[in-house]
Amino acid sequence: MDGGLDPRAELSEFLRTRRARLKPEDVGLASFGRHRRVPGLRREELAQLAGVSVAYYTRLEQGNGRNVSAEVLDAIARALRLTDAEQAHLTHLAKPRQQRKRPAARIQQTRPALRQLLDTIDTVPAYVVGRRSDILAWNRTAAALFGDWGELPPQERNWARLVFLDPGYRELFVEWDRKASDIVSYLRMDAGRHPDDPRLSALVGELSVKSEEFRRLWAAHDVKEKSHGVKRVRHPLAGELTLSFETFQVADDAEQSLVTYHAEPGSPSAEMLRLLASWGTDAASQRPA
Repeated sequence: MDGGLDPRAELSEFLRTRRARLKPEDVGLASFGRHRRVPGLRREELAQLAGVSVAYYTRLEQGNGRNVSAEVLDAIARALRLTDAEQAHLTHLAKPRQQRKRPAARIQQTRPALRQLLDTIDTVPAYVVGRRSDILAWNRTAAALFGDWGELPPQERNWARLVFLDPGYRELFVEWDRKASDIVSYLRMDAGRHPDDPRLSALVGELSVKSEEFRRLWAAHDVKEKSHGVKRVRHPLAGELTLSFETFQVADDAEQSLVTYHAEPGSPSAEMLRLLASWGTDAASQRPA
């Protein structure tokens, strides 16, 4: 897998899995009872909903998206009831050359001013994450909460590697399954944008070999953009904290995001987060092991 991911195979599997999750009754079609031989919609039914010929859709699901129009992709996305992230992923897979703007193997760097910002907001856990879920920069409160990533070799400062290969992170996240699913969904988005990224392909290959859970989630072809939500963290010193996270895309680099965590003012989690920030290096030394 070191040479990259095959966009044709990725397109084929993505469409197949999206079609399989829909039932005829979900989209207003009559069901033919128990004797359906395939899960979800048939190709003929999906083509009917999208207003294209069965032969045309079949070629697309076989990975031939070279000449497909934006209008047809929109119609198929509507028929499959894709989310915005899924529709963007479909476009990346069907028209990969139109989506590539920068070399996939370029070195990711965080601007000095952004690093200074991280240090300035040191009462809030914050970090910058890049392509492949690489952790590029962080402040001391993030290190106190998640572990001191500075102690790790650069190639191991990666959320996917930590979540699936480091047992301590399975204990750190109370809802580990959700965190794991999110990470794989983000990697899938990256794979759609950069199918020729050898480092991403190598990461996927390594995780597929070493983690059965990763293999299962990767095979689902689910995709998601980084957003906002709530995470519950079980810290070895501070106990369980309920934290809200927000994701901000870096203005001059769409492939980098600033992620911050905060607790509800006046809550026990807010008090423990304040203590973590004051403990700083001492708390960071308690990284998951």
